[in-house]
Amino acid sequence: MNKITFHRQGVLFVVSAPSGAGKTTLINGLGADAGFVYSVSCTTRAPRQGEVDGQAYFFLNDEAFQARAAAGDFLEYAGVHGRFYGTPKSFVCGHLAAGRDVLVDVDTAGASSIRACGDPIIRSSLVDIFLMPPGLDELRRRLTARGTESAAEIALRIDNAAGEMAQWPHYRYTIPSGTVEENVAAFRAIMTAERLSTKRLRIT
Repeated sequence: MNKITFHRQGVLFVVSAPSGAGKTTLINGLGADAGFVYSVSCTTRAPRQGEVDGQAYFFLNDEAFQARAAAGDFLEYAGVHGRFYGTPKSFVCGHLAAGRDVLVDVDTAGASSIRACGDPIIRSSLVDIFLMPPGLDELRRRLTARGTESAAEIALRIDNAAGEMAQWPHYRYTIPSGTVEENVAAFRAIMTAERLSTKRLRIT
């Protein structure tokens, strides 16, 4: 009997968390061997020293960005401090179609936009995950300890976090944030389960 070989479409892992919840630490903790492509966003901000187009970001001018947004080329996009950022649909779908998993790091509004996407490959690939912080008091402590925001900025982030935390029931998975090791282990368990889901596999 010939050896059975499984193939599958890529999985789109969408992860959200309030500022200070440990999302960046979690993603870095997954390491280079996690087996996914990290989504590269488009932005209208100017490249910083050492940033290469197509690696850190796809750099666009305002006109090109707005044209792509009007054409529906972004899974989600938003304005931040006078600059626009968006997740290019063609980049994500190309990798998914080739069987490569993609990780997208977005806020709850961005995740909602991705859920609303009507593209069949996005809808069938989507796995959204929310990293729930221990509580607002702990978030405030972490943000204060970073020393990178003013008291007013911290207060705004806490207000935003409260609204974001209320969105957790809309996600397929929720990870109650613990240690870095616990968060990474939980995320890897989700990745393994979704990669082995029968609905994603086909024999060729």
